[in-house]
Amino acid sequence: MGTELIRGRVQPNKLASDWSSRFAYSYGFRHGNMLWIAGQIARDGKGMLVGVGNIEAQAVQVFENIQSVLEEAGATMSDLVSTTTYITSRPYRETVTEVRHRYLKGPHYPTNTLLIVQGLGLPEYLVEIEAVAVLRGSEDA
Repeated sequence: MGTELIRGRVQPNKLASDWSSRFAYSYGFRHGNMLWIAGQIARDGKGMLVGVGNIEAQAVQVFENIQSVLEEAGATMSDLVSTTTYITSRPYRETVTEVRHRYLKGPHYPTNTLLIVQGLGLPEYLVEIEAVAVLRGSEDA
C-alpha cells in the first residue's frame, strides 16, 4: 500500500488571507515534496504595504513573507532551491542582495534569476520574489 501524495494550498496565518482569495492565488502550493511560493511583495499580515519608497524595508518584508510560507509548510530558508527576483530599478540590486544574505546562509544557496522590470503590480512595489523549495523528509509518493 503506497502513501498518499500531499497536495494543496499553503496559507500562512501570518499573511493576509483576503489577498490570496481576492486575486485567486495561493501564497504557496505543495505537491509531494515540492513547494512553489508565489511572488511575494512587501505586504504585512494585515495587507498593508511596508516601506513605501524604501527598498531595504520592502526586501526585508518580502523575505519575511517567504519565510512564513516555508514555515507553514514545515520548511526553512535552507530548503529553497530556486528564486526569481524582480526589481524596478538597477540600483536596488545591491540592497536586495544584502538583505538576501541576511536570510540565506551558505554554502548552498538557491539559484536566482534577477530581472529588472519596468513595473510590478502597483507603482509602490519595488521588489517581488517568487521561490521554489524541496521539503526534506517529505514523501512524494
